[in-house]
Parts: sequence; C-alpha cells; structure tokens
Amino acid sequence: MKLKLLTCLLLISGNLFSQGVDKGKINDYLTYIEDNNGGIGSLSIYKNGREVYNRSFGQGKLENVNYNKETKYQIASVTKMVTAALILKLVENGKLGLESKLSDFYPEIPNSEKITIKNLLGHTSGLGNFAIKEGAIWVIEKVSEKEILDEIKKQGVGFEPNEKVAYSNSAYILLRIIIEKKYGKDYHQIVSEEIAKPLGLRNFASIRSNPLNTFKSYKFNGNWNEIKEIEYHNVIGVGDIASTTKDMNKLINGLFQYKVIKKETLELMRPIIGREDWGRGLALYSYGENLFFGHSGDVLGSHSRLIYNPKDKISISYSTNGERIPTNLFVENLVSIIYNQEIKLPEIK
Repeated sequence: MKLKLLTCLLLISGNLFSQGVDKGKINDYLTYIEDNNGGIGSLSIYKNGREVYNRSFGQGKLENVNYNKETKYQIASVTKMVTAALILKLVENGKLGLESKLSDFYPEIPNSEKITIKNLLGHTSGLGNFAIKEGAIWVIEKVSEKEILDEIKKQGVGFEPNEKVAYSNSAYILLRIIIEKKYGKDYHQIVSEEIAKPLGLRNFASIRSNPLNTFKSYKFNGNWNEIKEIEYHNVIGVGDIASTTKDMNKLINGLFQYKVIKKETLELMRPIIGREDWGRGLALYSYGENLFFGHSGDVLGSHSRLIYNPKDKISISYSTNGERIPTNLFVENLVSIIYNQEIKLPEIK
C-alpha cells in the first residue's frame, strides 16, 4: 500500500554534543520505516570510539527467518575499503609501491604498462566493470577467475590513466589478486589475520570463510519475498564481505584510530577535499557542512553505507537487505536527525 506523507515533519531539538544522540528521534524514524514496510535493516552509531546507538528494524516482517544480534549482512562494496587498506599496508611495509605498474602482475591487461597501483585504488585506471557483460549482470552463477580476467581483458580501457575518474570493479578484483600474491595466502585468511582478529571483529568475514548466520535479500511486493543475489565468490575483495553493523563501525573506527595502518598511510586513502570525491578506498560524503569519509555498497538486494566524521568523531554504519527508501535518502535523513535538523519523513511507495 502506498503511503503519502508529504507534509509530515519530524522536528529535532536539543544539542548532540551536550546531550548525546537523541535516541528517541532516531527510534521514531526507524519505527516509521518499520511500521510501513519501508525497509529491513540495522543501524549502529559510534561517538568517540564507542557505540551509542544500535537497532535493527523490519526483520519481524520476514516469514520463517531466524536471526539474532549476530546475524550478518552482505556489505557489498564496503569490502573495497578493506582491500584498499590491505594494499596500503603492503605499501607501508615496503612490499609494494603506489607507482608499481599493473604490468608487473598482469602484462596481458590492456594499458597495464601505464596503470599504477594508485590508479587502481583511485578509480583512475580506465578499467571497467567485469560484473557487467553485454549489458547484463553475469556473475549471478559461479564463474572462474580465468573467465573474469578474460572479461577484464576483453573490456579493455575506456580512457588513459589519470584522465578521469570512473568507478571500477575490475580494478579492485585485480588489487585483491595482487594482495593474495604478495601475502601468499587467500583473501579470506588475510582479512581474518590482518583486520578481523586485531580489531576484535567477531562477525566480519570474507566469503571463503563461509560466514554463517547471514541475511538473504528481499524485495517487497505486498510482502517481503526472497530474491536471488549475485554469487559472492565471484566478487572476492570487491564486494563479498559479510558483517554486522556494529563490526563495520569497529572497522572504520579502528581505521581512523590508526590501528590498521599509520596516520600518514590513512591520509593516502582519503580524498582531498575540494579536489576529489573519491580517494583511494575512501569516498567523501557531504551533508551540508558535515563531512564524512567512508564507502557504500550496493548489490541486487543488499545495500550498506559506512561513514566517519573525523571532526566530530562520529560514525554511522547502516545495512539493509530489503530496501524501499534509497540509501542516500535514508542516511541523509539520519545525519539531519543527529545534527538536530528537521527532516521530512520519506514517502514509501
């Protein structure tokens, strides 16, 4: 049923930093979404390195689905933040250079003698999106790594390195393979040893770790019905990690507390304000005067956003496996609530 509430305003008052996050206003927002079948998901908010809010919503509308506070979401391209951090950890340790050429690893890829590791990280390589073949997503069923590499070669490049910025899934699958070559281990083992264990992430794992207790994806057609997702083994290092929102927040706080890489290395990840929207594993998200750094993730039915405001030391981790309100709008409203601004409750169609 369509719900039109174009004039309803949620009024926010109080001061975030003197009184803390207004949990009541956030609860009102999520309850509105839940009551009107506006989505299924979870939200975690951190302030000064500790969790100040956590709530799931909508899961009770799913039939015959068991879940608990440790049930994970597919966080899609938020995975790229991890891949970028692991690459820069290699750079930090002198095992790889930002100006190292792709031809050192894959000379058969078009333009590989010009494309650098930095280009791959910053979406300036000219490479495209291996997951789309002949205008359609073809990685729904398991395919081989050779087939993926063949598709990357076939697609070639759309522009010369550094000519412009164009989001590239192909670049990040190549980065993942380079990580595995340098570490001499599979990606899921590296994520566990270099990220999850040091940061105490109990519910954070790459697909080959066989993460259990993970939500499926749903679409609303009068009721929430399960849909078929992509095959996550096809997007390792690109979009395969499953996590809770709490562990996602632990990840980005650990990153900005320099527990993963050094401060100067983290600066390489961040986009340069005023010059870049995309950095090298972190993007810029601007909500008025409030600037956050992080990453989004979107696949067929699951969507995530993980962002951190260094000025206020506040981070937001959001995942949904059943979306009717676009992630951009959901998070924009949430930021407004946190910063004591008015929002208009979204129309749920």
